[in-house]
Amino acid sequence: MGLSVIILAAGQGTRMRSALPKVLHKLAHKPLVEHVIDRAKQLGAEDIHVVYGHGGDAVPTTLAHCEVDWVKQAQQLGTGHAVAQAIPHIPAERDVLVLYGDVPLTSAETLKNLIQLARQSGFGLLTISLDDAAGYGRILRGDDGRVLRIIEHKDASEAERAITEVNTGILATSRKNLARWLERLDNDNAQGEYYLTDIVAMAVADAIDISTTSPSDEFEVLGVNNKRQLAALERAYQQQQAERLLDGGVTLRDPARIDIRGNVRCGTDVIMDVNLVLEGEIDIGDKVEIGPNCLISNSRIESGARILANCVIENAVVGKDSQVGPFSRLRPETVLAEATHIGNFVEIKKAQIGQGSKVNHLSYVGDAVIGRNVNIGAGTITCNYDGANKHLTEIGDEVFVGSDTQLVAPVKVGAGATIGAGSTITKAVAAGALALSRAKQISKSGWQRPMKKKS
Repeated sequence: MGLSVIILAAGQGTRMRSALPKVLHKLAHKPLVEHVIDRAKQLGAEDIHVVYGHGGDAVPTTLAHCEVDWVKQAQQLGTGHAVAQAIPHIPAERDVLVLYGDVPLTSAETLKNLIQLARQSGFGLLTISLDDAAGYGRILRGDDGRVLRIIEHKDASEAERAITEVNTGILATSRKNLARWLERLDNDNAQGEYYLTDIVAMAVADAIDISTTSPSDEFEVLGVNNKRQLAALERAYQQQQAERLLDGGVTLRDPARIDIRGNVRCGTDVIMDVNLVLEGEIDIGDKVEIGPNCLISNSRIESGARILANCVIENAVVGKDSQVGPFSRLRPETVLAEATHIGNFVEIKKAQIGQGSKVNHLSYVGDAVIGRNVNIGAGTITCNYDGANKHLTEIGDEVFVGSDTQLVAPVKVGAGATIGAGSTITKAVAAGALALSRAKQISKSGWQRPMKKKS
């Protein structure tokens, strides 16, 4: 039987103190419910049905890129009612896994185990024992240890509230049985809602043994109801990511001070300093060193490169044995070849910098193609924007550009040319030529600087 997944994401989340639907709040720079959708895909689900409600169409609109079936729950009448909205969309011969849009960190291994148990016994239930079980439904077992039913916290007696094994809400069973039990639900309870948990007692009455399993870590089943819980899960996730890097051989100067918001792939002998933010798809080669306080997003850092402190690198490639920083910014479509140097307070945008070239101080290079072994002096600017369009600057190999030069694009500088400091270049410079553009210097001996009048 194939697998269908139902994700419940219709809750309002009033304790978040936000106009944003709860499931759209972000963990590791990605909406909570998108973590759950990704996990369902990882399980190989044939179809994924997300039940939404509060926030109107904000959830499906924000996540329009996700290939799921959006099911609207117009009235929030409980978890049982929410699942019932999705059942008609699921083919008859399917196993069904029920997940929650505000429980983002359940591992694939835990869920695979749950699904396997459900296929063996007919019903799989994920439970966990908590020191503080307040608010959770309790698992009621018979003398033989078998699950009998679940009692919600608000409906439980004092003796039942003393039970520490709780229901996570995550369950798996067949579509056929689930549909049959949902039809028999009623809302005769303290909340006046249709509880999905009531199907457990129905399954027991139908002589189906409830198989239970627990996650390896508590944070796998913790939900988000307020900003404190969101922050706690963020830390748990980041610790997990840091441990993955450490286990892969990466040196982290402080594992508590790194934020990973995507997929990071590292070679051997990589060293990362503190306060790093790594976003999107990141590839880091062997023997790369990254200094403190850097943001790297959707970029490739090739082997032997050094990223010094306080750099921002976005959608860029840093070539082998290159050095960037400190205080450098590489903007999208920047490609640095091997052994390049980009230094203090330099910004590069949509430019190719050739092998061995240097842009070391206080410069802006945008919309440019720079050859090999070029030296760009301090304070150089490619004037690439005319107020309406961007234009290209082309600099050949072995060019020396003096400090405080303005290259007014479109313009070409031939190989081996030299541009004197303080020049404004508006026309092509031939290969091997010297180009100068300076006002005549005037000196006046004995000149008296104006003085303020005495009162």
